[in-house]
Amino acid sequence: MTHALVVIDMQNDFCPGGALAVTDGDTVVAGINARMAQAGAVILTQDWHPAGHSSFASQHKGRAPMASVTMPYGPQVLWPDHCVQGSKGAEFHAGLDTDRADLILRKGVNRDIDSYSAFFENDQTTPTGLDGYLRTRGITDLDFAGLATDFCVAWSALDAARLGYKVRVLTSLCRGIDVNGSMVQALDNLRAAGVELV
Repeated sequence: MTHALVVIDMQNDFCPGGALAVTDGDTVVAGINARMAQAGAVILTQDWHPAGHSSFASQHKGRAPMASVTMPYGPQVLWPDHCVQGSKGAEFHAGLDTDRADLILRKGVNRDIDSYSAFFENDQTTPTGLDGYLRTRGITDLDFAGLATDFCVAWSALDAARLGYKVRVLTSLCRGIDVNGSMVQALDNLRAAGVELV
């Protein structure tokens, strides 16, 4: 077993009605469940922010959601409060087959730094531990699905490629936010990194 499906942040707050809803975000759930049956292993990631996380616009006086600021680790989009630990919004979408998961990885737990990628926090050096888990299991090939294409999915796939995995993004099983052209930029970056867009 060398192949895993990595399902990024299929949580209520990223689905219609959520605090940071991705358009049609819930429409990929059935397809992701079907794809799980074909995967050697399944990893689910879960945004798991403490209340008052530094990436929340509410923590920056006079700043609105989707504005950008510079943090000590680099540029940061400010988000509506979302996926707060223990909240309904942080729960997985009710239709997602979480029983199929080999691992559930929670990210964004450090109040002072965001974590789009499943592999590293946004300083791009602090690891989440996922790389070690995959390597000890002998997993070399990764398919990515989930939310959102242009942020957490793209950052995860780019890091996976940088770490030497064979990477595919299943675009029909992803949906994006598209902040100031972020979708086009993300897809261009993925192609340039040798990630296969399926």
